Amino acid sequence: MPVTGPKPKSTPKQNLVVAHDWTEVENRPFTGKRPVSLPRYRRIDAEGRMAPQPWEPLTKTWWRIISSMPHCSLWSPADWMFAVDTAVVADNAHRGSTPAAGELRQRERILGTTIDARRDLRIRYVAKVSEPKVAIVPSSVRSIDDRRRRSTEGDGAS
Repeated sequence: MPVTGPKPKSTPKQNLVVAHDWTEVENRPFTGKRPVSLPRYRRIDAEGRMAPQPWEPLTKTWWRIISSMPHCSLWSPADWMFAVDTAVVADNAHRGSTPAAGELRQRERILGTTIDARRDLRIRYVAKVSEPKVAIVPSSVRSIDDRRRRSTEGDGAS
């Protein structure tokens, strides 16, 4: 789900991981195993009856694109099921249903299909995923434990 509030700004350089920080995903098509796939036929026709209907060619293309987005590697099985359900909505939109087009727009935003949607989800594609950020302590900083040890060893004042 998108993070509420204003659109995120670029994060200043820092060494600590911040809550709601960007998720970096390597910019290469997802080729991993998909827990679900697009069924061969959709089961409900335009009038709502149970009948095998072939998918629109545009819907098959839509699915091929959606299921190979780089950030699909982050999806859980529930996210994949949401994408399959969205394929049915997409198929209805591709058949000319105006209400389905509005629903498709909202679902595609949740799936992160556009640059703007990924920015709202704080997902960014990068050439190569960097190592996780860790706190780096400069060598000129002395340990607080040394100071405590010196103060407790005493200089005779108690």
